[in-house]
Amino acid sequence: MEKEYDLFLFLGQSNMAGRGVTSPQWPETAPALTPGAGYEYRAVSDPGRLYPASEPFGVHENNPDGICEPGMKTGSMVTAFINAYYARTKIPVIGVSASKGGSAIGQWQGDGDYLSDALMRLERAEKFLKEQEITVRHRYMLWCQGETDGDLGTSPEDYKARFTNMFSQLREKGIETCFLIAIGEYNGQKGFDYSDIRRTQLELPKELPDVVLVCDAFHTMRARGLMKDDFHYYQAAYNEVGTMAGNAAGEFVRRV
Repeated sequence: MEKEYDLFLFLGQSNMAGRGVTSPQWPETAPALTPGAGYEYRAVSDPGRLYPASEPFGVHENNPDGICEPGMKTGSMVTAFINAYYARTKIPVIGVSASKGGSAIGQWQGDGDYLSDALMRLERAEKFLKEQEITVRHRYMLWCQGETDGDLGTSPEDYKARFTNMFSQLREKGIETCFLIAIGEYNGQKGFDYSDIRRTQLELPKELPDVVLVCDAFHTMRARGLMKDDFHYYQAAYNEVGTMAGNAAGEFVRRV
């Protein structure tokens, strides 16, 4: 492994962790990895090696003291993202899974919570890559989270403050840019409205340096019939969003 790599933390809640399935209407499965496009570093389950990225990404990464959701991950956007990013940049990705379904932004504040676990995973990845003399060119994060805050009625002001606190801690540990995927719509009967959180997320890149919106397509999925339940999507939707986000992130990285 002599070439350079870009290190990515994949952070957020269930739509980053991946709940993709197929159906007769939406039979598309997760894509195969483009050969050489990227790897998974399993900071929890097997921290001594790299694996070619595959779906369901992060399925083995369950920390009983932190991010833990055994049996929940079924297929994510990560492989589609890596394929598109690699096609744009020709730089392979080393990815670290650190997403937790149902998590609110208040649980990503670094006080023994999910962010604390994610930072531990990042630290382990950095140590491993240094020991293996693997060159990391850039350190990024891909973030998709917020549905739970819509359920809870988190105010835009609180969401921004907590996001800013989270990102500042990740920046201190070397993360250069947050690539942001905005959330979609609620698809159930309880009357939750995600529009305030989504609008807040669309404002973040205008207000915070180093936050870049790379996809806002999830909010189109309900009308298109691509939601499999109240909160989650068919694999075809994750593939679409992952590809769009990977293309946008790759183009951004090429320009900087």
